[in-house]
Amino acid sequence: AAAASLLAPGSRALVLGGAGIVEALGARGVEAVAGPPADAVVVGFTRAFDYEALRLAADVARAGARLIGTNDDPTYPTPAGPVPGGGALLAAVAVAAGVRPDVAGKPHAPMVALARSRAGDGPLTVVGDRPSTDGGFARALGARFALVLSGVTAAADLPVEPDPDVVAADLAALVSAEVAQR
Repeated sequence: AAAASLLAPGSRALVLGGAGIVEALGARGVEAVAGPPADAVVVGFTRAFDYEALRLAADVARAGARLIGTNDDPTYPTPAGPVPGGGALLAAVAVAAGVRPDVAGKPHAPMVALARSRAGDGPLTVVGDRPSTDGGFARALGARFALVLSGVTAAADLPVEPDPDVVAADLAALVSAEVAQR
């Protein structure tokens, strides 16, 4: 939704990403297209990334389409360990096209604006496993940052910046600790 908010209704976007991107673009009135012409190239996490997809996305961006990333996370956590994330795919397209992308996801302004529009001005807590994006997002929102150690950040990585307001082993432990304080 944050990436879609960067595009005008009625525009056309080449999507290198999953069905959620196509759905968000459609809700905004942006047509997802399979090739040129396009006003934008929107890149997110996808396992369908291959050379032809990279070539097409780079060609469209090089021809003047705006390059938009849903996020710039270099990795994505899995039970087997980290795999390349949407940011790695975005970086490949940006380098191949020779353009600088606009990033919509955490901690960037489009996501901050979207979160505030939906959550209002009250106090917030951002829960996440990556200090650079989740912690940065919390600080940009003026929110508490709750770091969970069940994703990309481990206890051995502490201390981190930004400094979390609370650290927990996982989401269940965080919720238990928060409920116990009330």
